[in-house]
This record gives sequence, structure tokens and C-alpha cells, in this order.
Amino acid sequence: MKFIDLFSGIGGFRLGFESKQNTCVFSADFDTYACETYSKNFKVNPLLDITTVDEKQIPHHDLLTAGFPCQPFSIAGFRKGFEDVRGTLFFDIYRILNEKRPKVFVLENVKGLINHDKGNTFKTMLNYLAKSINGKPNSDKFEDNLGYDVYWKILNASDFGVPQNRERVFIVGFRDKVSKFEFPTFKGKKKTLIDILDDNPDVKELSKMSKGYIQKYLKQHVKFDEIKNLDYLVAYEIRKSRTNFRFDNLSPCLTTKMGTGGNNVPYLVNQDRFFTLKECLKIQGFPESFKLTKSYSHALMQIGNSVSVPVVKHLAKRIEEFI
Repeated sequence: MKFIDLFSGIGGFRLGFESKQNTCVFSADFDTYACETYSKNFKVNPLLDITTVDEKQIPHHDLLTAGFPCQPFSIAGFRKGFEDVRGTLFFDIYRILNEKRPKVFVLENVKGLINHDKGNTFKTMLNYLAKSINGKPNSDKFEDNLGYDVYWKILNASDFGVPQNRERVFIVGFRDKVSKFEFPTFKGKKKTLIDILDDNPDVKELSKMSKGYIQKYLKQHVKFDEIKNLDYLVAYEIRKSRTNFRFDNLSPCLTTKMGTGGNNVPYLVNQDRFFTLKECLKIQGFPESFKLTKSYSHALMQIGNSVSVPVVKHLAKRIEEFI
């Protein structure tokens, strides 16, 4: 299939769908640094403001993919939804779908989209897109509904062979009637951090002040003495009142905030270090050959903002079975 890659970031959707011999014919993103990384890996610079693009000028495609901005719906943000200008970017997806009518679309967003504004935001989106939802008729659909058969489900990256607890909602729409769509499941070996951590990591050195700050708040945690000797203990949100730990040898969800400050970056307690960029890429399922921007902070932000590649690969394979 020919597909377009909207809000393309660094290309997680593109990697996933191209792995199944699909061809990207158009990509767009507004972040200069993300586009720099994208061009390093795909030899095309997608720097475009999609709000200014005439939908009639977008190439014909069979599939639309879009990991549209999640900040308006994330519990880590202000959750303004459609009041936030980024939330209205959904309607750019809508106008392109309305004009080009691809066979299928795949949208991805944070889990928080489901219950944002008591579920009204998600319901509004579905009422614009879906004549049926998860196999049942949509009785609330709007007059200008696009008429797609829509299926949605929350998928966790940890269930698809990467050691990260990353729950995201995936929305798949089919223009033509298909037999009941079922989301993919992973039958391979689940991975933990033990499987991907580097033996000789290229660690970014921390200042004495940063290390002191981290150790101070780790030791203030009421359970620290009980858990500090676990081999692969990961701390995150390292603050006096909010430090959290994972005990399951998984990484917490990597986020864009990793690039804005140390307390947002998962920290390996006994190794006394953050994840390397190479490890972060593996936690998101990117190939080791993937090239990043030279800016450390922007690289962290881009990885945290991306989709988990193995989830997309399995989704692409499943969609192929239904088209």
C-alpha cells in the first residue's frame, strides 16, 4: 500500500509500515529537530505545517497514519483537549480523510485520550469518523460522519517484545466493510531491561550537583532501604514527594519530558546512571542503525515522543490480513 505519515516525528510509523513492504508517499511534521532526524534516516525532510497544506495536493494513498499530538490529552500536560491548538490538529486529519478517502487509517495517542473530558473528546472524534465502533453501529454519529468502520484498543508496548510499560490507544478505520477486525497479539518472548542494557554503556556524565540531587531524593523515599539492592531497579520522577520505582525489570514510559530535565529521565539506581540514547532506542524498538540528532536533549525528546516500532509492525501485519 501507499501511505502517508502525518505528525511523522522521527519515523516510528514509517519504520513499522515499510517493514511490510508498504511505500511512504508523503510525510509531514512541524518540529525542525525531529525533521532533521527523519531526513538522516529516510533521505527526505518532512518539515511542513499540515494546517497550511491543501488536502487536494496530498498524493493518493491507501493508508493514512498519524500519531497526532498527545499533549492536550495527556495527564502529564494541562489536558485542555480541543481548547488547545494542538488538539484541533485532529480536524486536519479529518479534512484529509474526507478528501482522499484512503482504504484504512491508523491513529495513535495517549491512553488519557479515552477519558479526557469524561470521554466526550474521544466520543466526538469517533462521531466524526465512525459509522460503526468495534463492530457495533454508531448511533450518535454526526451528519458529516466519514462512514468508516472503526476499531480501537489500548495496546502496551511491553506486550510486543520491548521492555517498556507504554500504553497507547490505537484507532484503526476501514473504508470498506471487513470481517470483524482483531488487534494483534505478540507470541514471542517478552523482553526485560536485562535483555537490552549495554555491557559497556556510553554514559553521559552527570555533574556532582545532579548526582547529589538524585541520591538525596532516592534516599528520602520511605522504601528505599528495602529495595535499593534490586539489580535493575529503575527510579523515575525523582522528586521529594513523587519518586516512583519499577520492580518488574521494565522501563517506565519514555516521554518527551526526558529532554527537559533530569528528574524526568528513568534512572538505573544500582548502576548509578540514566539510560543511554542507544538503550532508549532499543526500549522503543528502533534498529541499532538508526541515526539521531547531535543534540542530546532533543534526541531524548524525540525518542520519548515516538511510537513504539514493534507495535506498529504487528499492527501493519494484521491490517494487511484484513485488506
